[in-house]
Amino acid sequence: MTFNTFLRHLREGFKNVFRNGWMSVASVTSIVVSLFILGVFILLVLNVNKLADTADRQVQVSVFLQLNVDEKMKDTIQKEIGEMPEVSKTVFISKAEGLKEFTDNLGDDGKEILNDLGKDSNPLPDKLEVEVIEPTTAPFVAEKIQALNDNHPEKPIMKVNYGKGTAETLFKITKVVRNVGFIFVAALALVSMFLISNTIRVTILARRREIGIMKLVGATNYFIRWPFFIEGALIGLIGSAVTIAVLFIGYSQIANELSSWLGFTALKFIQLSQIWLPLGGLLLVIGVLVGIVGSTLSIRKFLKV
Repeated sequence: MTFNTFLRHLREGFKNVFRNGWMSVASVTSIVVSLFILGVFILLVLNVNKLADTADRQVQVSVFLQLNVDEKMKDTIQKEIGEMPEVSKTVFISKAEGLKEFTDNLGDDGKEILNDLGKDSNPLPDKLEVEVIEPTTAPFVAEKIQALNDNHPEKPIMKVNYGKGTAETLFKITKVVRNVGFIFVAALALVSMFLISNTIRVTILARRREIGIMKLVGATNYFIRWPFFIEGALIGLIGSAVTIAVLFIGYSQIANELSSWLGFTALKFIQLSQIWLPLGGLLLVIGVLVGIVGSTLSIRKFLKV
């Protein structure tokens, strides 16, 4: 195909989009509605996954030391835990810091009750807060830490806690949320492609006489197909661009409003700057591909004249 022929097909493709008026509008609307619903659910799944990841990261292992452990042994235990390959960070919290944190959490009434507790009468033990690289390894890490007692006659570790039971339930819930979310988005993407393709097929069907006449006067299949190919791509491009604009503007406004309403909480929405390029590119590619495939498959049966 020569460059001039390609330019001719390109011009015809552009003309057909505007020449067919309401049929083109129907195809673009179908793409906008389908991709908008798909985009909304993708954003929902992404934010739910972020919330699940945040919940996973909050799983920590707390190591409570015996009251009679000396400073050297505390350093030794912290070093041994920090050298475990599953551990990313260890933070030592003295009994004084623990008492202050506990008192602050109780409020003014609690402060009055605990005012009489001095340095020597503090009943809380020193502890280590251990962060793991992979949250699901918390139970395994807790067992490894507890087993360190076997290496020291003093048995310096009194208790290891990681929220047993609650943590395992949390991991199961977040796994289900992720899997169901991705399956639902994939199914919705297939349904959207089916609806868009059918709408474009109806558009091509309304022009079957035009295709038949072109075929009868000697036009080749490729010569007939290319303008429809370009028309489908343009319809998909326009529909995708409208969807992206509406979706991102709406998401930005809703995320800002909800963040202001919820105030300072653990629930934080994904910033639009983090996802606009990959999500926008995905919707654009889907729209254009569906437009092209829909036009190509729909015109095929009418080329057999």
